[in-house]
Amino acid sequence: MKKNSAAPGIGIMASFGTGRFLAEALTGAFGTLVFKYYETEVGMSGWLVALAVILYSIWNAVNDPLIGWFTARPTPLAARLGRRFPWILSCSLLSLGAFILVFAFPVWAGPSASIGLLFALLLVSIFLFDALYSAWELNYQSVFPDRFRGTGERARAAGIGTAVGTVGIAAGFVVPTLFVRYGDASSYLANGLWFAVGGVVVVALLVPGIRETRAMIDRYLAERRNGAPPEDRFFTQLRGALANRDFLAFILLYFFYQAAMLSMTASVHYVGDYILGRSTTLIMGAMLAGALVGLPVWTRLARRLANNQGLLAASAIALAIACVPMAFPLSYTGYVVSMAVWGAAFGGFWMLIAPAMADVIDGIVARTGRRNDGVYLGFRAFFGRLAYAVQAAAFAVVHGLTGFAANPRSPEAIFGIRLHQAGIPAVLLLVGFVVFKALNTITPESARRNRELLQKKGW
Repeated sequence: MKKNSAAPGIGIMASFGTGRFLAEALTGAFGTLVFKYYETEVGMSGWLVALAVILYSIWNAVNDPLIGWFTARPTPLAARLGRRFPWILSCSLLSLGAFILVFAFPVWAGPSASIGLLFALLLVSIFLFDALYSAWELNYQSVFPDRFRGTGERARAAGIGTAVGTVGIAAGFVVPTLFVRYGDASSYLANGLWFAVGGVVVVALLVPGIRETRAMIDRYLAERRNGAPPEDRFFTQLRGALANRDFLAFILLYFFYQAAMLSMTASVHYVGDYILGRSTTLIMGAMLAGALVGLPVWTRLARRLANNQGLLAASAIALAIACVPMAFPLSYTGYVVSMAVWGAAFGGFWMLIAPAMADVIDGIVARTGRRNDGVYLGFRAFFGRLAYAVQAAAFAVVHGLTGFAANPRSPEAIFGIRLHQAGIPAVLLLVGFVVFKALNTITPESARRNRELLQKKGW
């Protein structure tokens, strides 16, 4: 089998990192805008929007793992372009169109549309967006452990990807403020259109980083020749995923982190509107600056310690601690500083997600001899989307208990905003940390042995 021993260069790593920009920009804008758009602009109740998001999460229980399984099947293009590249390219572009529909359907339906029709349109649009988003994003994530196979390569690629992706997070929060005008539903549609235009440019930049090398394609084709077709083994892989302690440890921590992240970031607009009465641009900029400042530190630690699992746990506890000040009254400057500190911890966790997951995948491949990681990444995507339901339900419950709808500036409502901005995220992160430490068995030594075995076997 022909091998390509040349290590990927900085240009390829930067190109690959633009996928994280696209993913974070889309999910950031989706997570912060959809609930507010359908509740305050379309006129649906918060409970009904939360129900739609919960149904969306249930849809993910089937959608993401099955998409990971289905896209692992050989296609007519696999021998020439690889198994992942065609899915990433086509579905990333289609997901941009589906993102527009999330905000276009209510505008097209008009002010006379019934709540039932609007609810149905919300479900259709977010289900379609998620299916297309999952199809490209989980295949994109699957490229990482196969393309970047050494410890140093993974740390450097993850560091570059985090830096590029952090800018994507900023885009997800800042760009909507340039187009969205409260009280004007069509401005949300304009924002979606501009996101799609920018997204096409990003996809073009992504192509070199996701194009599969000849060695990657040959490994996949050899694997298909030597093993059973994935469609005969889906439920076997499902049972294996649920039985793997390291995989469970990772996805549960990832779930609690995602739920905390969504609750924190979606709360920032409430803080700006009802507590500070000022724009949140500087606050989100401070988070970005903190992540960019902290990123080199976490990257050096990852390369020096070669302990992705331990550092991932450390960054989770750092995030939980950084939430604490924001649970109490703060000035505008206090929020800016607190978000900068939180951003420094966030940059570490986010940078470590890819190499930590790659360690888990390496362990699975070393035990099974198969690189069918799409299903595992599909389950990871499911837990990430499930976090949307936690955020939506938390907002609906907290707002209901604190009388937010009646008076969003009452002391009780302000307490509720601080609760879902800082208190709830801190608890979620602490629970995730405890579960991860209890289940995870990967050590630096075992991770190194797995990588050496994969290199020796050519897997």
